[in-house]
Amino acid sequence: MPVDSSIKNLIFDLGGVILDLSVDDTLRSFSTLSGIEKSKVEQLYASSPGFESYEKGEISDDAFRDFVRNLYKIDASDEELDSSWNAMLLGFPLKKLQLLETLKTKYRVYLLSNTNNIHLHYINRTLLSKSIHPSLDDFFHRAFYSYKMKMRKPDEGIFNQVLEQENLLPEQTLFLDDNLSNVKGASKVGIKTVHVVTPDLIFDYFS
Repeated sequence: MPVDSSIKNLIFDLGGVILDLSVDDTLRSFSTLSGIEKSKVEQLYASSPGFESYEKGEISDDAFRDFVRNLYKIDASDEELDSSWNAMLLGFPLKKLQLLETLKTKYRVYLLSNTNNIHLHYINRTLLSKSIHPSLDDFFHRAFYSYKMKMRKPDEGIFNQVLEQENLLPEQTLFLDDNLSNVKGASKVGIKTVHVVTPDLIFDYFS
């Protein structure tokens, strides 16, 4: 399926689209640290608002670590907690980073990610330390992060802010995300969308 010729701007999600992601690895690590069964760890992860609060920049790194310690009754150092939290970040396939470089010559390319400071620090200092660029921001014309914007996908406001700040027309803008709720959020403000249902779908789409 060729890209619509009216598209001038691309907005990418990060995890599951550009970055290989496994939340399961973090849940397993929290289970090991806490001694709590993984199914219970997962239940608490899904139902506790502190994770979303951290993504929205409502609590600091230290407050987030304390929240995790209290939630899972973990007695662990900051470094151990960060290691478990970052375990979900598996890395960037080189060919995806190369694809972004190519797309930047043809479109305005943006990142819109629900993420947090601990993850971004690990991405830049570790996962991208030997890549084409040392910073995730450098692969895009501009990167937008939920914790800096104080809101997160799928809220319509976060999409509207990107459009307004970059003077983008929604009908000329394509958003790619692996989370269907986020795709629906973008659609509500008139942005064209692609639901990334497999990790390599973007290669087929832009081939």
